[in-house]
Amino acid sequence: MPVGCSPEVVAVKHNYLNNVPLDEAVKEYMSALEAAGLANKTQVIPSAEAAGRITARAVYAKINSPHYNASAMDGIAVSAAVTSAATELNPLVLNREQFTPVDTGDPLPAGTDCVIMTEEVAEVPDGVLISAAAVPWQHVRQIGEDMCVGDMLMTSFTEITPALAGALLASGNPEVEVLRRPLAGIIPTGDEIVPADGKPAEGEIMEFNSVIFTGMLNEWGAESKTYPVVPDKLPLIERAIKTAAEECDMVLVIAGSSAGREDYTAAAVENTGTLVIHGLAIKPGKPAVLGHIGAVPCVGVPGYSVSAIIVMEKVVRVVADRLLCRQSKKNDNAPARHCGFDSEPLEAVLANKITSSLKHREFVRARLSFAGGRLTAVPLSRGAGVITSFTNAHAVIDVPQNREGYESGEKVPVTPLVDIKEVMEMLVVTGSHDPLIDEVADMLKRSGVSFGLSSSHVGSMGAITALKAGQAHLGGIHLLDEAGEYNLSYLKKHFPDGGIILIEGVGRAQGLMVAKGNPKGIKSFADIAKPGLSYVNRQRGSGTRILCDHLAKTAGINPHEVYGYYREEFTHTAVAALVKAGSADAGLGIYSAAKINGLDFIPIADEAYDFICRAEDIDDPRVRAFIKILQSEAFFERLSEMGGYSLKAPGSVKARL
Repeated sequence: MPVGCSPEVVAVKHNYLNNVPLDEAVKEYMSALEAAGLANKTQVIPSAEAAGRITARAVYAKINSPHYNASAMDGIAVSAAVTSAATELNPLVLNREQFTPVDTGDPLPAGTDCVIMTEEVAEVPDGVLISAAAVPWQHVRQIGEDMCVGDMLMTSFTEITPALAGALLASGNPEVEVLRRPLAGIIPTGDEIVPADGKPAEGEIMEFNSVIFTGMLNEWGAESKTYPVVPDKLPLIERAIKTAAEECDMVLVIAGSSAGREDYTAAAVENTGTLVIHGLAIKPGKPAVLGHIGAVPCVGVPGYSVSAIIVMEKVVRVVADRLLCRQSKKNDNAPARHCGFDSEPLEAVLANKITSSLKHREFVRARLSFAGGRLTAVPLSRGAGVITSFTNAHAVIDVPQNREGYESGEKVPVTPLVDIKEVMEMLVVTGSHDPLIDEVADMLKRSGVSFGLSSSHVGSMGAITALKAGQAHLGGIHLLDEAGEYNLSYLKKHFPDGGIILIEGVGRAQGLMVAKGNPKGIKSFADIAKPGLSYVNRQRGSGTRILCDHLAKTAGINPHEVYGYYREEFTHTAVAALVKAGSADAGLGIYSAAKINGLDFIPIADEAYDFICRAEDIDDPRVRAFIKILQSEAFFERLSEMGGYSLKAPGSVKARL
């Protein structure tokens, strides 16, 4: 041992400064932490306090919202049938036994199926006067309009916005399991460091780095605990590190990381755990110490504040993001994840026409897509009570008061609500509704991919339209033709020049969803035409609606004679919710939706639910990741739990056009 050197100094000198490039160092350090068993921790908290937290697993709706058929307007509730004779030239008087006054939000009275607005009703001595016939379910918020039992509200590792926190409560989830905020133990060291009382003596330095670190950690969603200042004594620093590692999820040691006479941090980390790297090839911030105590990360942060902040941003933030299952920011200047209405507007191509009244300035929520190399805006539901239209929104389209709206294909200004970089990296899936897409989204999130999955339910024909316009990467379809073949003939018709690939998805059981015990005694599809039976259908353009129309034609059923045939919903779970609530006696849908809602299921047909992709996108890493999930054992297990699916070769190419 050299004369005059203590054992502590020799330990530090032996490990001093590797000068590892930053990206390489972070990658090596994170790999070492993963190998040591780095893991996030979870806790259950009240949903009312969940804003800003991150979900630990996928969250599903437990109740329908709304859970009753509700009036969407102030006015009168009536049966549409009694209004059929009303015209502008021949107004109709309804007596007081034929209607019930209702306010917005009131339950729809028994025996009524629509609401006529107050503005369209004139009081007369014997009742009210109307000058137009009503149609069933007008101005009614139907059961499950916002969300249905079994709908996935959010995937694992999703940041809960204030709107999502409200959606949790609205969906029957008073509590939610979230990732616990990582607790960082901050250990200031140094003989010269004293509490920041504002009166340091000569040679003393007030301890304030812990305040900086605490603020930074809070911004990243972590918490902190600052320990008393530890003198420059190796045994004392080792003891402090051991204590913090037992009590916290990560440990930050301030100062003592360089090569000075009393710099003991690297030795203390090595003596109590594992020293991975000492020294980064950056300036300032070079003398950083990266190690771990068991599975607890331990970072020695330089004492100089500028150096410390850089190490915190470039290293500690990555660790915090990993503990919160969140992708690290690639651009330090990226805007906040959830921007407000004061964000800089962008220009997007409108996917669907927007009509608006000249009376109002309207803010239309929209999802954004960057598929096809251009920014596209897809308007969402505009119902004032549909909270998911905001939780699912990426942007707001501002329609001025003096405009009647915008045409499809028109360029419109959009105000982002999220980081636009996330939108540009997103995998966009559209088309026919199936819960399996939500499950794939969750599995992708859990796999650690750097992008999200954005899905919208526009029906199988909507998928073809979107893929032709370059507005999506993938589309779910199940289109039956007259010859009994699924999907291929439609692609040949709508993509005559080719450039489209049909990817095998799953087999699905389609059938009639009916109340438990089948109280109406429904045995076949033809029974939907029975007198006194109420039906609920899917929207025109959806594969299920095309199947329904085909079955009706085959059975010789006149749709106009089926009550509710033109009552349309956009998802299988929405149809199931209405049947479960008794608002309809039957509806065509998939088995998994019936199972979620505890309904009986009468099998009608087995169908092919596949995906289409533009040839130019088939090798896109996001599309390949989606296909990889389809081909995984975990996907098979999830669908087996849901029920009603069969898998042959999911993810394989069925046809190239």
